[in-house]
Amino acid sequence: MTETVTISTLDGDASFSAYVARPQGTPKAAIIVIQEIFGVNPGIRGKCDKWAAEGYLAVAPDLFFRIKPGIELDPDVEAELNEAFDYFGRYNPDDGVKDIEATIHWIRQQAGVPKVGCVGYCLGGRLAYMTATRTDIDASVGYYGVMIDQMLGEIHAIARPLMLHIPTADHFVGPEAQAAMHAALDDHPRVTLHDYEGLDHGFATESGTRRDEQGAQLADGRTAAFFAEHLA
Repeated sequence: MTETVTISTLDGDASFSAYVARPQGTPKAAIIVIQEIFGVNPGIRGKCDKWAAEGYLAVAPDLFFRIKPGIELDPDVEAELNEAFDYFGRYNPDDGVKDIEATIHWIRQQAGVPKVGCVGYCLGGRLAYMTATRTDIDASVGYYGVMIDQMLGEIHAIARPLMLHIPTADHFVGPEAQAAMHAALDDHPRVTLHDYEGLDHGFATESGTRRDEQGAQLADGRTAAFFAEHLA
């Protein structure tokens, strides 16, 4: 079952919508699916539906609501890709983490699911990292997160398990940024990094030209095992 719910911001001054996919029966845990720069589009909703089929409550908050509610863009359409980059340039990720924290609260208090993880892509991968450093979420996964190398000063605050998927040919996260992430995080006891040789940004998208089927299945299998372990 799927529905759209309304979640209040932490300060209570605004609210935003979230796509919710519910499993049959009692959820074994909840997973927040954090959007790319393309909004809560069919690909993000599809990821929620997959998690619900695996027994999780899946929630995808509309994190661009302060700019424009209900954004849904296709990265394979050039005009929509350019529109998404404009939104990315205007977006404040500090607000995003607060909205993810509000979503965690909604899940635990309103939906009644105590164990919560998150998985994010692109911008969402960065937000998954920030969620791991700034909230009490139980487990976090980031796919091709951008600008994480600029936030490595926060690694001391990672208290719960974090997994990052890093495609080595990511044209948005270059070799120097990847090296900085490895140097800072390889020895961290709560962090796991996986490299994907020769793959590019967006390789685990649900559909479209960016998807690499073998790489996506490998990364998604690792993510599923990670959540099975840490959200049990």
